[in-house]
Amino acid sequence: MSLEGLCLKEEDCPSPTQPQASDDEFDTDSESDEKEESNKETSIPDVYLQACKLVGVVPVSYFIRNYDSTTVNLNHHGLGPLGCKALAIALVADMHINTLELADNHIQAEGAKYLVEMLRVNFTVKHLDLSDNFLKSAGAEHVAKVLLDNISLRSIKLSGNRFTDDDAKYFADALLTNSRMKELDLSHNEFCGKGGEHMGQLLANNEGLEVLDLSWNHLRMKGAVALCAGLKVNMMLTHLDLSWNGFGNEGALAMGEALKFNNTLVHLDLNNNRITNEGVGMLCRGLEFNDTLRVLLLAYNLLTVEGALALVHVVKNTPRVALEEINICNVLVNETFVHLLEVTCQEHPSLDVQYGGVGGFIAKKPPKRVDPMKVIQDYLDQCKLRLWDFFRNIDKDGTMRVPAADFRKAVQQSSIPLDRYQLEELIQRLDRDRTGMVDYRGLADTRKQMMRDHRRQLKKVESRQKKEKQKSDRILKTFQNAVEAVTPRSSMVISPGGAKEDSDGPQHFSATPLSSWHHIVMSNSSRYSVTNLSSEHVHLPSFGGATPCRPTSSPAVRSYSQPNLLDDSPCSSPGKSVSAQGLRSDPEMGYSELSPAAYHLTRSRPALDAKQPVAKAKSKKVKKKKTTKRKD
Repeated sequence: MSLEGLCLKEEDCPSPTQPQASDDEFDTDSESDEKEESNKETSIPDVYLQACKLVGVVPVSYFIRNYDSTTVNLNHHGLGPLGCKALAIALVADMHINTLELADNHIQAEGAKYLVEMLRVNFTVKHLDLSDNFLKSAGAEHVAKVLLDNISLRSIKLSGNRFTDDDAKYFADALLTNSRMKELDLSHNEFCGKGGEHMGQLLANNEGLEVLDLSWNHLRMKGAVALCAGLKVNMMLTHLDLSWNGFGNEGALAMGEALKFNNTLVHLDLNNNRITNEGVGMLCRGLEFNDTLRVLLLAYNLLTVEGALALVHVVKNTPRVALEEINICNVLVNETFVHLLEVTCQEHPSLDVQYGGVGGFIAKKPPKRVDPMKVIQDYLDQCKLRLWDFFRNIDKDGTMRVPAADFRKAVQQSSIPLDRYQLEELIQRLDRDRTGMVDYRGLADTRKQMMRDHRRQLKKVESRQKKEKQKSDRILKTFQNAVEAVTPRSSMVISPGGAKEDSDGPQHFSATPLSSWHHIVMSNSSRYSVTNLSSEHVHLPSFGGATPCRPTSSPAVRSYSQPNLLDDSPCSSPGKSVSAQGLRSDPEMGYSELSPAAYHLTRSRPALDAKQPVAKAKSKKVKKKKTTKRKD
């Protein structure tokens, strides 16, 4: 389709003052042939070449050769911002390209701005790839405006653009009511804790996103917990990639809680997330209640045979589990695992577990030997004997020093439960100088020390267990607070233009610059001039059968700017645009600034005890007032 087909000639739109043409003044066949030749002269490649000449960049021959294809792959062509501008000028009126790939072209935020202007009037591009283009924060803001204004995009790739925590808010706000976007790739960026909170808000409020890629970010601890809280209430997402994020056991615990309630997720990638056997156990608690997840990737985590056995046990013992693929390709298993997997596959024929091979083992701790000194002390306490009473038959002088041979013989003849190795260890500890004489006073000297050591060891175990329980409770409480923070907003419909930005804030870019460039390029052709374009309409075909309402204007002066395809309602007030969901919004209104409490999913625990010092301060003031009254 040529660009001339989208324009109306001046003679095709007669004015009321101009007399109507007679039958002899109709176009002839020769004139129609000239029109076809002019259509060929003003094709998309010609517009692109003229735009490159005016902008001052070298044209990309690949685009000229493949402009008529539905997929245009311009990855790694070094377009830069100006090359992207020339391409955007050519694509303003294009009607057949639905996939545009511009990865690794260093277009930066300036090039993203030109694409925003182009996509405001081009509603045929459905898939856009802007990976590795150094967009950074300014580019994230421009791309978010595309997600707000464009109604045709279904997938967008923004991998490797150095987006930070604060940039995640742009995407969360833009996709708040956008249910048309199906795939979003934000991998290889720099999202951390706050970015995880914004992504949790995105999952909790968006009702159209089906595929989300957040791999190779820094989602740990609070960020991971907040993201899982949003996943718990999400009802559309089917594929989630969280590999290479450092979730750890904390994130695995939160993910297990989310899987208990999520009933849409089908594919979950947790490769290389520092998850141990303990974290897999927490994850399995959620898998017991999930009946939709089919693919679980856990490769390159800190798993052993125990974690692998736990995963297969869940599938075997829980009939409702729908897992069909488990990837633990770096784990060496043992024969017990192989036998259990064969039994499980008989009940679940579709199950496929990828493991590293047979050769692993379960690390068993050696049985802890009882201290021989403690054995003797327990025996003496049980028989209510003293040390000297026990050894007085061989220690006639009462010096508490006896030969080693006599000491060995006395212990062997008694009923003390010591084996040969414990007895020799005891003799070596009591005869440190190797003099052949055993000084059994050490038994009395170490009695209290052994009791203290035993109590200290018990306290360490209890303290460790208590800390682990407190940590799990803290994560679960944070998770519940995050769920409570995102759940009320999941049922709200907030317009993207709900609140005005300050005068210094970011504004929407107008499509006028690209339109002017487009018409300047058209004016360089032999059949068109700037004066002719100023009196013409540029029409784009309507979408969904809706006819765009034309503004009332005099026939003599006609506008040639691109029409607003979103303004389908004739009843809408001037200056307002109607979104795809029927919500009116002001195009000049920026993102709505929400309160900090709406986005901070995690609530700090010290805030719960913050009332105590305030109460003390009040009591002191009251006391001071009383004392002053008494003095008066």
